[in-house]
Amino acid sequence: MYKSILLSVDLNHEKSWENALPAALELTKTLGAALHLVTIVPRIGMSIVGTFLPEDFEKKALKKAAEALHEFATQHIPEGVRGKSHVAHGTVREEILKAADSLHCDLIVMAPHRRGLQNMLIGPNTEYVVRHAKQSVLVIRDD
Repeated sequence: MYKSILLSVDLNHEKSWENALPAALELTKTLGAALHLVTIVPRIGMSIVGTFLPEDFEKKALKKAAEALHEFATQHIPEGVRGKSHVAHGTVREEILKAADSLHCDLIVMAPHRRGLQNMLIGPNTEYVVRHAKQSVLVIRDD
């Protein structure tokens, strides 16, 4: 059924993975699928904010994210689970879709971020991925 699963992880928000990770791990175990973890570092670009940051800020941020994701995988992914960790750079919703396509994933597992009443049902990134992904998307809710 599913051979390659992508799990989106926001390392700064435990809600992005605390329920989704066990579900993704169970699917990998049951189906013999590979698990790809992806975290995204937002692009600062040439915005007014970017002018106040050191030139190598994004490079350092990507390196730090890769280290943090490796540590996350070491702590939370059991030995024997096939797959890799990936750091993307850009818009969260678009990078999740790009990663799923380039890694040939056939399932994306996500947990919605709810920040306030404006996102009562599902977070904007999760909603976008659900609407635009070529792959199946499993949304793991925390309620």
